[in-house]
Amino acid sequence: MLLVLARHGNTFTSEDTPVWVGAKEDLPLTERGLAQSRQIGAALLSAHHHPDRIIAGPLKRTRIGAELAGEACGFTGEIEIDERLKEIDYGQWGGKSDEDIAAQWGQQAIDNWREKNIAPNDAGWSPSPDELAANAKAVFEDATSDLSDDHLVLVLTSNGILRYFHPLLTTGLGGHVDPKVKTGHWCVAEITTQSTRLLCWNDKPSAEVF
Repeated sequence: MLLVLARHGNTFTSEDTPVWVGAKEDLPLTERGLAQSRQIGAALLSAHHHPDRIIAGPLKRTRIGAELAGEACGFTGEIEIDERLKEIDYGQWGGKSDEDIAAQWGQQAIDNWREKNIAPNDAGWSPSPDELAANAKAVFEDATSDLSDDHLVLVLTSNGILRYFHPLLTTGLGGHVDPKVKTGHWCVAEITTQSTRLLCWNDKPSAEVF
C-alpha cells in the first residue's frame, strides 16, 4: 500500500509576518494555500493513483485542504476527520513570531524544536510529547491496516503532527532526514507486510515520486 502524508498549504501571504500557528490559531488557507491543496490531488491523479481513504485534522487549513485535494483527484468517499491529527497547541508561543519567542525563551528553545523535536517545558504546549507520539502511532496503524498492493491512504495534517510520524517512517534509514515538512509538501511511503520504503519526505507533490 501507499501512505501519503501531506502538510496543509500556506496560511500566510508574502505580506504577512509569520507566527506560530497551533491548535488555537485556526487560520484559513490563502489563495496559494488553496492551490497547493489542489496540487496534492492533481499529482495523485497524474500518477493514476486514487485514494481509498482521506484522513484529515479538524482545523480549517487541513479540513478544507483535504476536501480540495480529494476533489482534484476524483475522490468520492467521505473524508475522515480525526481529532488526533489536530495541530499541537503551542500555548504561549501560539500567535507569536520567532522574534517574540526568542526574546522571552531564547533562540535555543526554537532551535531545539526545529532541529531536535524537543518541545519547551515551560510554554504550555499540549498534548504532551508522549501523547502526540501515541496518537501518531495509532493513526499510522489505522491508516496502514489494509496493506493491499493497490491501496492508498492520504493523511493531511500539520507540521507539528507530522514530526511525530517522522520516526515511524525514517528509523533505520541511516543518515539524517530532516523532520520538517514545508507547507503544501508531502511524504510518501510504500508499506508491505515485510518492509517500509520511504519514497520521499518533504517533497513538492509530483507524480514522479511513484
